[in-house]
Amino acid sequence: MPRIELRTEIKADKEIVFDLSRSIDLHKISTEHTNETAIAGKISGLIALNESVTWRAKHFGIYQRLTSKITEFDRPNYFADEMVSGAFSKFKHEHHFTDLNGGTLMIDYFDYKSPIGILGKIADKIFLVKYMTDLLTERNRIVKEFAESDKWKRILTV
Repeated sequence: MPRIELRTEIKADKEIVFDLSRSIDLHKISTEHTNETAIAGKISGLIALNESVTWRAKHFGIYQRLTSKITEFDRPNYFADEMVSGAFSKFKHEHHFTDLNGGTLMIDYFDYKSPIGILGKIADKIFLVKYMTDLLTERNRIVKEFAESDKWKRILTV
């Protein structure tokens, strides 16, 4: 089962970074290139414990649906979302936030299992780990961009 780990240093308060990371609206911005749209469950605002969202997105030329649910939540330090249904056999995405030099260190752990047995493992090695890493890196770039500027105010109401 592949595990992707990303560390992103952000010059912003942990609370802002945490809330941007669970924002449905910011997620839409970070995945514009996949035409990702929230179509069921929590479709805008900040997702919280036991809430779910269903996404429709185009990956590898095919429209797919994925439903994930927030299964663990400790604001502003940690939350996890897990796949309820979708293309993977399973996945869990852990989001950790710690104070770092007046800013925030955001650490992502993304564990997933591809479907279709050995073919899924081959896909992981050939392209899927890179694809998922790039997708998560872009998401984190957008979180950082919004958190380190006044753009976060467009997403989060204070």
